Amino acid sequence: QVQLVESGGGLVQAGGSLRLSCAASARTFFSRYAMGWFRQAPGKEREFVAAISRSGGSTSYADSVKGRFTISRDNAKNTVYLQMNSLKPEDTAVYYCAATFHPLHTAVVVTTEREYNYWGQGTQVTVSS
Repeated sequence: QVQLVESGGGLVQAGGSLRLSCAASARTFFSRYAMGWFRQAPGKEREFVAAISRSGGSTSYADSVKGRFTISRDNAKNTVYLQMNSLKPEDTAVYYCAATFHPLHTAVVVTTEREYNYWGQGTQVTVSS
């Protein structure tokens, strides 16, 4: 069982930056999990934002955030990050961290919501215009 706790959300003006963190529970074999970030805006379905492989060597981004967001991980700290720059009002959403166990493949990047087994509680990001 993996517990994920997001932090770093808040209110920011358009054009600003935020860095989200997602910490996994201490006993997790964190390096065996592919990780992802998703978001859900009011009245909309949850959507993929970014994903990173177990090793951190492979990443994937939604077109809407490509060039503005960067996903990274520190396996020694059991933490995955989402650096968000040039924020826009349409980035306003609850951001969720997710994990999926991939013991055999270090380079796999998972972008599909249904493939993730573990989810955090979410952190609110609000971008004002």
